[in-house]
Amino acid sequence: MSIEGKYSRYFRKAVGYNEASKKRVFETKDIVKRLGVISPNRVFINNYPITNPAAVFNPAIMVSGDDIYVYARIIVGYYMYVSSIVEITVPIEDVYSGNVNLNTYASKMVVYPSTKYDIWGTEDPRVYEINGNILMTYTGRTVNYFNPRVTTERTLPITAVRVRGSKWNHVWKKVHAYVIGGELRKHLISDKDAFLVKTNGRVYLFHRPHLDDDSFYLAISEIDPTFLANIENIKEVQEVPLKYTIDVIPQAPFEDKIGWAMPPIHIKPNELIAFVHAPDRDIHAYRLFAIELEFSRDNVVVKAVTPTYIMEPSQSYEIFGDRPYTIFPCGLWRLDRKYIISYGAGDYMIGLGEVDLDELLGLLDKGRIY
Repeated sequence: MSIEGKYSRYFRKAVGYNEASKKRVFETKDIVKRLGVISPNRVFINNYPITNPAAVFNPAIMVSGDDIYVYARIIVGYYMYVSSIVEITVPIEDVYSGNVNLNTYASKMVVYPSTKYDIWGTEDPRVYEINGNILMTYTGRTVNYFNPRVTTERTLPITAVRVRGSKWNHVWKKVHAYVIGGELRKHLISDKDAFLVKTNGRVYLFHRPHLDDDSFYLAISEIDPTFLANIENIKEVQEVPLKYTIDVIPQAPFEDKIGWAMPPIHIKPNELIAFVHAPDRDIHAYRLFAIELEFSRDNVVVKAVTPTYIMEPSQSYEIFGDRPYTIFPCGLWRLDRKYIISYGAGDYMIGLGEVDLDELLGLLDKGRIY
């Protein structure tokens, strides 16, 4: 397969699209400090008859007060691999004392299959804040997922909003399903790895469309910001059309595909650091790299890229699991100059780590374009 698919003409290219690709090499400088791991046998589900999930992985996070709220994908049976999302409360002290490797944690299933957009699974959440609202964007396995007669829109990005309530009673309401408009919609196999970002006075969806020429695009599209107005009062899931899609960077020749990882770090009003995961072409091991983006009125500029990957599987629980050699970061939250990240380890466990912003900026400077 060529690096660019036949539908690439439908997308504008980011400024620095080709230059970023030339900066990258197939090497890793792992800068993620591992803080701990939570295995499925130490997670108990309070509102479902099965006590422990078979797997708990690909978690988002939110920090509030002295606690980390972990939003993890769970599997309770492997027959159809249908997922839901649970909320787990982990004291920050547990993470930094090492007790997170030993303690057991209660969880509550908060997002689960319930609509035509996610009836076969709610997967891989990202949690973040926009306009004072806590939002979760996850991958929904649609009603088409197992239908052999329908090969389009098998997965779509879905956003839910956390309804304001008591600390111990977080309720999530599903509000958006994002769809590609025009000619491309009938060619979309799936869309995932998504989250919203507000910057430069606009609202963007970061997402990864997979089209029927078997091409994957690291895409950023705009949505009408009015869709975020009074979001808590939306009564049922709305289809939100995507517009002005930009293809940010191509996958490297040594990669099988690429996709967005956790939500970005905002460094200036119109600049951010975004994270990208990529399995290689050889053994399909997942790794992570970062790019620095600037948003202008008409385009996106790739200002820098880490020449090497910044994380790769190295711990036993990352190397061996339901999917070997997999790290899949979905969560990021700031604590001073460092950022806690959460990731799926081996498609089986929850991994927690830490990234130092200064060290990350130093690596980006080595791959600076603009």
